Amino acid sequence: MTASSPRPSRPWGAFGAGAFAVAACAVCCAGPLLAVLGGIGVTSAIGALWVPVLAVLAVAAGLGVLLLRRRRRTAACRIVPAVADLGMPTVGPRQETKAQR
Repeated sequence: MTASSPRPSRPWGAFGAGAFAVAACAVCCAGPLLAVLGGIGVTSAIGALWVPVLAVLAVAAGLGVLLLRRRRRTAACRIVPAVADLGMPTVGPRQETKAQR
């Protein structure tokens, strides 16, 4: 290529970037999605073989959700009221403290 020739255009550049983003998203989300779908599949297979297990699994899942909600509620951040001295200058006449008298 010479200095005077125009640069070749790449019309597929945006498509390639979009395809890369889709692939990255698929790789990132594949594990959790497969775990959820696998859990649903295993539960369905066990339930098809023995129906009372579905009730046991439903109760276990409900207890798990309640346990997680209880833990998150007790571990929630609490705000303790306190005065924060930011060291900001005061506007107006200087106030004397007991130590300065």
